Amino acid sequence: MELRRPGLHGNARKLGQLALCDKVSVPIGDHRTQIPMAARRMDVSIWKSIVNAAVADDVANNQLSTWLGRDVKLVFFDEDARRSASAEWAGQGTPVTFADGYQILMTTTGSLRALNADLERHGEGGVGMERFRPNIVIDTDEAWQEDRWAAIEIGGIRFDLVKPCARCIMTTQDQSTGSRDVANPMPAMGRIRMSADRRVPGPLFGWNVTPRGIGRIAVGDPVKVIEERPEGWAFKIRNRD
Repeated sequence: MELRRPGLHGNARKLGQLALCDKVSVPIGDHRTQIPMAARRMDVSIWKSIVNAAVADDVANNQLSTWLGRDVKLVFFDEDARRSASAEWAGQGTPVTFADGYQILMTTTGSLRALNADLERHGEGGVGMERFRPNIVIDTDEAWQEDRWAAIEIGGIRFDLVKPCARCIMTTQDQSTGSRDVANPMPAMGRIRMSADRRVPGPLFGWNVTPRGIGRIAVGDPVKVIEERPEGWAFKIRNRD
């Protein structure tokens, strides 16, 4: 996501208000009755996954097409849609909706400080956490502790750290302006976070996380490490001078 705050478009128009309603209210005499709308569905692709998603009505789609200057459709993941995360990493039958691959991306403040310290040592500007677009940010004193966490608990919910996140060119772009004429975290990640595991190649920052329960978490909740990964993750050793 960039340029717009999630959920808002144009003059503070809420995309959520454009979602397909499953019923329409019709006045009949002195009363109103709810009439189910016809199902509207289409297959959409997210990377290699094909999902049969619900489609918004024409009013919503036409309005979005006008705003964006191209023909588009608004779809959403309803109770009839099905998609699973990679069984290799998350286990069989782990649900995921329209995220790239997993429900949650987690990062830590200690790791961002370490990354920015490397950028500073090489005369490069620092970056903010928003470059990495995490869902959960954990406040830590030490860097890269998350590489040894196999599972954590927040708000009574278990979260499994299933796969480190390989970073792409989107981290080089300012999310608020769309400009790439800004500080670039890629050189630092290449120096200190280049994966040595061929299953997840490239520079790594943050972990893909799978919740194993349902509940509510909030800013300020304590985090408990309940299972560790003693071997951590393998990284290439490079000249960091």
